[in-house]
Amino acid sequence: MKVPLLDLRVQHESLRDELLAAMQRVMDAQQFILGPEVQALEEEIARYTKTKHAVGCASGSDALLLALMALEVMAGDEVITSPFTFFATASSIARVGARPVFVDIDPLTYNIDPAAVEAVITPRTRAIMPVHLYGQCAEMAPLLEISERHHLPVIEDAAQAIGSEDRGRAAGSMGKIGCFSFYPTKNLGAAGDGGLLTTDDNELAERLRTLRVHGGATEYRHREVGINSRLDTLQAAVLRVKLKYLDGWSAQRQKNARRYNHLFQKAKLEFELITPFVRQESRHIFHQYVVRVPQHRDAIIKHLENEGVGTKIYYPIPLHKQECFNYLGYKEGSFPEAERAARETVALPCFPELTEEQQQYVVDAVSSFQASNSSTTRLAQCV
Repeated sequence: MKVPLLDLRVQHESLRDELLAAMQRVMDAQQFILGPEVQALEEEIARYTKTKHAVGCASGSDALLLALMALEVMAGDEVITSPFTFFATASSIARVGARPVFVDIDPLTYNIDPAAVEAVITPRTRAIMPVHLYGQCAEMAPLLEISERHHLPVIEDAAQAIGSEDRGRAAGSMGKIGCFSFYPTKNLGAAGDGGLLTTDDNELAERLRTLRVHGGATEYRHREVGINSRLDTLQAAVLRVKLKYLDGWSAQRQKNARRYNHLFQKAKLEFELITPFVRQESRHIFHQYVVRVPQHRDAIIKHLENEGVGTKIYYPIPLHKQECFNYLGYKEGSFPEAERAARETVALPCFPELTEEQQQYVVDAVSSFQASNSSTTRLAQCV
């Protein structure tokens, strides 16, 4: 059996007629940039995230950049964030000339450790950018308390977390600005790049709309220098079709995660495998199902590849160890939990259309690794 990490074709086939009709509607209207489909999607996402405003843009990376620009983060400023995330989180900070300031992660959730944030605040700090990794919100209550006490805006990197919640509040609704990605592999994926920002601040929303079109109040009158980052109408039409199914897909991902937990518990592995930790206050929508394997991680990945099971490491190199960030002065050991997670974690298939038979095959494939290894460590189950 072949079990890919993600199979977008299955989802597409179930929605094919709806998607083609939506795309044909755009082609017939011949309005491809910021058309009525974009406005409709923005209104629908705002309702979904329980925010006042949603502003479409060209990508999740641009969403982060626009958020920083709207909050006037600039050269010489500092933004606190996680080193265990996709590159765009920190690159957006660097692109406005500011300095990424990393703090270590919680070893259970892989999200930023709120207890480490306050110690790195300086007079140059301008924002805090937590990442809701793998579909689970960062622990926002202490971060928001720090934010309020130090008068620092929170920018939520919710690229992997649309539909997730923390204490009943939707991802993207808790900070000053929320940033989303619609890259095709996301839980709500477009047919190409796409992004969006959410906010409850009327003035910020208007500024974001201006910044995404070169900073122009009108087509030829510019108050400031912005960027060209508009959500294509075709992408908005595709996303409007898919948004109707998002909660159902999230529920299926959660069901798949519970089934994995049960199957791994029954498997009684002879090596340690730690399943995802879910905070009680969280609605985890499992953008990724990531397990921790303290020993033999890379060998197990190779074994699963030979068995036809797709896997991926998110993320093999923490950002403080990336060559382009050498100037920040961090060293090996600066953030031990992020470095350990990079050595030990691996994502297994968890897409909504994954069948029970495929999941059983994945677990059997993981279990069969023990036949060729003498390791006799224990199973650790963290649910």
